[in-house]
Amino acid sequence: MNKKFKRPNLPSKGPNAVWVLLFFLALGVAYLFWYNSINREVEHVSYSKLLEQVDQNKVKSIVVQDHAAQGKYQDGRIFSANVQPSDRLWNSLLDHKVDIEIFPPEKQSWGSYLFLAFFPLIFLLAFFYFRQNQGGGNGGGGRIFSVGKSKAKFFSPNQITVTFKDVAGVQDAKEDLKEIVDFLKNPKKFERLGAKIPRGVLLSGAPGNGKTLLAKAVAGEASCPFFSISGSDFVEVFVGVGASRVRDLFTQARRNAPCIVFIDEIDAVGRQRGIGLGGGNDEREQTLNQLLAEMDGFSTEHGSVIVLAATNRPDVLDKALLRPGRFDRQIEVPYPDVACREEILRVHARAVKLSTSVDLGKIARGTPGFSGADLENLINEAALLASKEEAESIETKHFEAARDKILIGGERKTLTFTETEKRMTAYHEAGHTLLNLLLPATDPFHKVTIVPRGRTLGVSWSLPDRDKTSQTKSELTARVVVCLGGLLAEKLVFNEQTTGVSNDLEKASSIARNMVKSFGMSPLGPIDYVTAAEHPYLGRDMQNGKEFSQKTAERIDTEVEKIINDCYNHGQSLLVENRDRLNLLAETLFEKETLHAAEVYELLNISPRETHNMH
Repeated sequence: MNKKFKRPNLPSKGPNAVWVLLFFLALGVAYLFWYNSINREVEHVSYSKLLEQVDQNKVKSIVVQDHAAQGKYQDGRIFSANVQPSDRLWNSLLDHKVDIEIFPPEKQSWGSYLFLAFFPLIFLLAFFYFRQNQGGGNGGGGRIFSVGKSKAKFFSPNQITVTFKDVAGVQDAKEDLKEIVDFLKNPKKFERLGAKIPRGVLLSGAPGNGKTLLAKAVAGEASCPFFSISGSDFVEVFVGVGASRVRDLFTQARRNAPCIVFIDEIDAVGRQRGIGLGGGNDEREQTLNQLLAEMDGFSTEHGSVIVLAATNRPDVLDKALLRPGRFDRQIEVPYPDVACREEILRVHARAVKLSTSVDLGKIARGTPGFSGADLENLINEAALLASKEEAESIETKHFEAARDKILIGGERKTLTFTETEKRMTAYHEAGHTLLNLLLPATDPFHKVTIVPRGRTLGVSWSLPDRDKTSQTKSELTARVVVCLGGLLAEKLVFNEQTTGVSNDLEKASSIARNMVKSFGMSPLGPIDYVTAAEHPYLGRDMQNGKEFSQKTAERIDTEVEKIINDCYNHGQSLLVENRDRLNLLAETLFEKETLHAAEVYELLNISPRETHNMH
């Protein structure tokens, strides 16, 4: 790997075609203005009017060439006319002593006619020439004559400084990718035993978890050339362009082998063939077919090309793309767990000034479901809030406010409450909070507020103290009860119901339906009633959405209703038994607007729930 890689020679940049075009347009506009200004001063008269003006002694001079005449009146004005030379015209001009000048008909050369005929073509050729010479990126992606050239960006080894040390978390993915790095650095290590490195590696996972960063780190660790392109860059309105760009990309890659080709969002061209709902997929399928052909022909010896690709939707990719010999290894890049989140926070916290009181481990535990990009945004939002307050450093309260802003939106300071609305909101959130504290299977309570944020008038938060890979039936049932807490409190105290329960009912119904249809947590038994064709526009064939009878559908609805009713009755009985605590919590929340977990535990005389040890 001591070979020195040189960036491919690119054409020298010439004049910018846009400026050349604007220059010619400006000349044309200037000529039109000049021509119009000249013509506005010339009065065009008919032949009979010309004779009349001559007879009235108003014409001073005239110039005649073939059938065109231009003259001057006695008062200095200029006129033009189309004439038919005749004795009457000449006699009239002579009788009135008009100064006459005659020119023979103008004969244009063949060269003039050819120039006039081919001037537009010459202009277009000049435009194309300048456009061709201006470059437009590596691979000719910006050239008129290079529409079939690859738009991939080329990075030489010394341009890529990202390594695995810069990628926090995703330890399992990094371990799998180290094999690729080892092969590129020392291929003989694998060849001596007959091992073959995977020709293609597919990185799959939710957005923001570092798939592109991992691909750059592989290239940085291996110190080899790197080609980067998006799947959408292959597809154009012109038929055959995508396939041509694929051929050009791999031609360039083989010239710079050993190297890495990274295709981001490969599902743009790699979706299953023959699944279009309205046709028009021929160009994309041709591009995919060419990609399949190029990948299948790779050499596995030293000097080969390794393809890395990233997608959020591996389930919609064509099976031929995923078979051994093409993308024969799939690496999942999952959401970071609590330990990885803390590591990611520490990486991004290097660039900001943190207070010594900030516990990044606690912040990591309070951000379940956050991707690496979300955590970076959390650090930035906290820094912005601290800067706005002109604080000396970023404190825990800034992280709390930043998380609230990211999850549910910023404070709506201009929104006004009536006292009745504010009290009903306080009881609504107190209902959620109290049930969360009374039920042992819920997540630990974090805080409750009736400060409007985003589209919510208030929120009661519970945050898991650990990462969960599964949930029990008791936990799901408790979540349904807590979702119904706001509605139960409103009806118990005010004998009224607000529209603010709509999102709560949506969540409760979704959980209950999944318990019946997906998890087998009902008398219907351990049967999966969820069909894979519920969202055909995501890339699957359109099929019948139901694979069970109407009678079974009615039984599913009955079981969902039973779960909701049981949770409703259980939550109602808990609130009735703890009515004093509900009133105390709601009235305190009405006054203070925001209460944290420690304040609520002390207020209601409830022991804090024991948390799990994360270390």
